[in-house]
Order: sequence, then structure tokens, then C-alpha cells
Amino acid sequence: MKTTYYLLLEQIKGWFKRHHHHKAVIGLSGGVDSALCLKLCCDALGAKNVTALMMPEKGLTKEKNIQDALNWAKKLRVKHFLVEINPHLESYHHLAWKQSKIALMNTKARARAVLLYNYANSNNAIVVGTSNKSELMLGYGTKYGDLASDVMIIGDLLKTEIMEISRYLKLPPSIIRKRPSAELTVGQTDEADLGASYSKLDSILKRVLKGEKLNKKDNLVKKTLQRIEKQKHKRGPVPVLELKE
Repeated sequence: MKTTYYLLLEQIKGWFKRHHHHKAVIGLSGGVDSALCLKLCCDALGAKNVTALMMPEKGLTKEKNIQDALNWAKKLRVKHFLVEINPHLESYHHLAWKQSKIALMNTKARARAVLLYNYANSNNAIVVGTSNKSELMLGYGTKYGDLASDVMIIGDLLKTEIMEISRYLKLPPSIIRKRPSAELTVGQTDEADLGASYSKLDSILKRVLKGEKLNKKDNLVKKTLQRIEKQKHKRGPVPVLELKE
């Protein structure tokens, strides 16, 4: 893990230098992915160049997650702001059509992205994405929401690897132990949405990455491969249809 840590710092420093930026802003949820991203950016860029935005939804986001995020931001001594997203969702309750549950959930993620980019544009900062490789491969994220960023610094680490490096860096146990959740609706957890634990999913994803043959009769393997294929539109740039004569 030590080698991975220093490689990550090197990559972050190099990317920011190449793109002529030195400030970063991160959406801090109280979960392990964003907590790790904040730690890495502080170590690579210096805490004075990193800002955390905590964007809870009043009435839904657990107080524990808000407090964990706040305590971590204070411990790392980064500038931080708490902005409830409820006012930004108000207009969506008065649409001319009936919005679906998934539409409302995705709107919450996109409202947070808008706030991150508003801060970034106002302070000449880069929006750092917090998605990991497991989420990216499975398409577990919202387009123009939590998938919206300028650089994804942990996007080449599977969730199980995120947990390993977080333990190595001694992130707060209260953050590491909690069940991953986007908190877009009551009782939501990542693993319930995905249908299996990250450890089981990552064991399949590792084999996919190695190009190994998989038993497609296994129900979880079959569903995982189907999900990877169905969600591949989230992993690339928006396609441009070419007019060829």
C-alpha cells in the first residue's frame, strides 16, 4: 500500500502541474471514498489548496455522516462549507410532469455537481471526482452528477483496494466501517443496489480486467457482466454521430 500511496501522490501532483492548477474542491459525504480523496489531495497539494463541500439533504442525510465529514475536514485543516441541497431541489417539486423516483435521485446528485462547479469556477479550482474503479466499471453513478468531475484520482482503485489504502493511511474507523451509501433515498446502500458485496463484485471485476474466462451460468457473474455492458455508455465521452456520405 505504501507504493500505491506514493504513486497516487505523484500522479495527482503531475496532473495538476500539467493542467496549470493548484486548487481542488471535493464533495465530502462522510463516506470512505471522498474521505480518502480529501486526504490524498491534502498530501499532494497542501491543505491550504483544498476545499471540501458538504452537501447534505436535510431530512435524509444521516447526522452521523455530516459529523464524520465535518470532523475529517477539521482534522485535515481544509476550508470547508456546509450547503444543504434542499432549496436547490424545491423547483423540481413543481414540474409540469410527474418525475420518477430515479429522476429525483439523480437530480440530487446533479445538484451537488452544480454546487461543486459553481465553487470551482468562482475560485479557479478543479473538481476532484470521488468514484472508484468498481463503481466506474459497473456504471454505478449519475451522469453529470457524482460522475461529473475534472479528474478522478481513485478511479483506478477497486473498492476493496480503497478500503486497504484507507486503513493504511489510518482514516477514521467510523468512516471506514460504515456501509457505503449514496444517500439518495431512505435506506439506500450501494451493495443492496448492486446485489452483492463489494468483495464478491471485485473478485469478478478483477477476473474481467485480467481477461479470464468466467462461468456465465453463475447468476452473479451473469448479472455483473450484463451490468458492465448495459452501463458502458457512462464510461466514455458523449458520442458524436458522424455524417458520412
